[in-house]
Amino acid sequence: MTSKTILNDTHRALGAKMVDFGGWDMPIHYGSQIEEHHQVRRDAGMFDVSHMTVVDLRGGQVRPFLRRLVANSVDKLLKPGKALYTCMLNAQGGVIDDLIVYYLAEDWFRLVVNAATRDKDLAWIVAQAEPFGIGVAERPELSMIAVQGPTARERVLGLLGDADAARTGKLVKFSAAELPGTAFGDLFVARTGYTGEDGFEIVVPEAHAVALWNALLEAGVKPAGLGARDTLRLEAGMNLYGQDMDESVTPYEAALGWTVALDEGRAFNGRDALERQQRDGVPRQMIGLVMDEKGVLRHGQKVLTAQGEGEILSGTFSPTIGKAIAFARVPAGDVSGGVRVDIRGREVPVRVARFPFVRDGAAL
Repeated sequence: MTSKTILNDTHRALGAKMVDFGGWDMPIHYGSQIEEHHQVRRDAGMFDVSHMTVVDLRGGQVRPFLRRLVANSVDKLLKPGKALYTCMLNAQGGVIDDLIVYYLAEDWFRLVVNAATRDKDLAWIVAQAEPFGIGVAERPELSMIAVQGPTARERVLGLLGDADAARTGKLVKFSAAELPGTAFGDLFVARTGYTGEDGFEIVVPEAHAVALWNALLEAGVKPAGLGARDTLRLEAGMNLYGQDMDESVTPYEAALGWTVALDEGRAFNGRDALERQQRDGVPRQMIGLVMDEKGVLRHGQKVLTAQGEGEILSGTFSPTIGKAIAFARVPAGDVSGGVRVDIRGREVPVRVARFPFVRDGAAL
């Protein structure tokens, strides 16, 4: 059975085209995916991301538990409200999921994990948490709206009271604040996102989500669907779980080595496998590609390098750049000698490019 967020009827009233996304009935666009993409890059757009899973961890042993659970070091989180992007790994170093960890108090951390991996994530977290005696609580009564773009912050701050706006306006990137008793209930506002633009991800009680969405609409924030969210995140060089990485791929093979902390004395899941890869090298690497010829790079297309064959992971037409871009996983080695993509039997040359492909709304 397909799940629906509390905003489902609101999306339909706005003319959204709805699709199944990981078992959720979600808006792919509201008329034009490209216009929604440009709206976020140039002004402000909002996304219903209430399908994401919020999990609260409580107890005296939460920090030791997270030291074991994730590959990045939660000991970097020293001030309440700070956030950390990281991966949960299996014993082979494969990525079970990528997620954000929020430090709210020494006995309370919050996780936001992907919608499509909800069931396996919760099962894994609960099993791993048992020896630590902590509480694991999913929060299905909470919705989430992401407001992104160069004017996103000012639009959100304009809806808050003076004290809450002042506090929220001081948030640095990858931090969050609790705002109790607002006109939209108790809010949890994080300066995070999945577009490469500034903005907030707002966790709101489900009973107030429609009111917040409509208030944002009145403030000039336009709705955007999952189609634009995907092109925005790829331009920003951000991985999509299940397409760019999964349990057969380590962070080093997914260009996420920067999320791994091999701090001394911390035995996290998958550490032995990652240390072997760090010592011996990885068999595969993820690279960015830009195609100067007309056409679109798509998932599953064959990629040819001097070291052998790989494949396109995520590929799309970039509205900001005006060309096709992609992530590809290829055999490790020097790719400066040229890379080609097999498109319907024709080998098309592509450029290897560093990512993000777009920063601060402009192509790099």
